[in-house]
Amino acid sequence: MQNSKIRKGTLNDCEVITSINNEHILAGGSSMVTSTRSVEYFEQMMTNFNDRELIECLEIDGKVVGFGLIKRYSDREGYKTTCETAIYLRPNKMRMGLGTKMKRSLIERCKELGYHHLVAKIFSNNTASIEYNRKLGYELVGVQKEVGKINDKWVDVTIMQLIL
Repeated sequence: MQNSKIRKGTLNDCEVITSINNEHILAGGSSMVTSTRSVEYFEQMMTNFNDRELIECLEIDGKVVGFGLIKRYSDREGYKTTCETAIYLRPNKMRMGLGTKMKRSLIERCKELGYHHLVAKIFSNNTASIEYNRKLGYELVGVQKEVGKINDKWVDVTIMQLIL
């Protein structure tokens, strides 16, 4: 595989992060967001992160091809040890083990940041994502039936958790 590295994302990465995220929004199947995001959306998100939220970028040969997100689960104090994790890769970089590499990195960062409970929300028909999370130690919590609607179709979401 090409020369790859994972690093903390910066505001300078917002354009490529937006592009990758919008590819997933337009393709459907991995996000409840139905309209594309702007660069300003991600700039504002990153500017408003607390000290335990972040984006990591995956580079191959110096080019960002994916990103991972650690975001607080809730702003309620009792949830301060819980976060949500998510990975987004360029479609042509999927099924190459890069998502697993990114998720492992996020898990390590979550440990460093003092999280105890990690949550992943995955479209239930995305069996590849469910399986790779399971291989990384996430376990099934349950399925939210018809929790969202995309293109006039009900979507089920699988909730998975990893206790550190």
